[in-house]
Amino acid sequence: MPPRRTALMAAAALPLGTSGASAAAPAWPDAAEIARRTEQLRATEIAFAATMAARDLAAFQAFLAPDTVWTGGRAPLIGPEAVVAGWRAYFDGPTPPFSWAPDTALVLPSGELGRTAGPVHGPDGKLLLRFNSMWRRLAQGRWEIVFDYATPAGTA
Repeated sequence: MPPRRTALMAAAALPLGTSGASAAAPAWPDAAEIARRTEQLRATEIAFAATMAARDLAAFQAFLAPDTVWTGGRAPLIGPEAVVAGWRAYFDGPTPPFSWAPDTALVLPSGELGRTAGPVHGPDGKLLLRFNSMWRRLAQGRWEIVFDYATPAGTA
């Protein structure tokens, strides 16, 4: 067998992902820590929604990741400045045009990414949409929103 083919055959016979040293499994937070982070995420979503009720666009922007992406309109809104520009009109006037609250909060076992979802209601209480938000947990424990989109009422 040619030397190159022999080397390729030998490499193919090695188990994948080995380097001679045993790889340790990642240290996941325990169930209590995941539950704590999930409740922290739920509280973050509630505080985020409260910025609409308070008519506080600057507080709204503080929850947005530098690389946030929002979809659902004509074109994706990429970055906090684009999201704020796209949402500015929703903060005009004394009455919010809609409100939202999470009925779902999930956090990955790593505890670093999470999802919130829930109903969006009009001022009359009518169900308009369902929101879906993906969040990233920063090193200091604060959550920032990285993706946001809405789906028609009655879908996940």
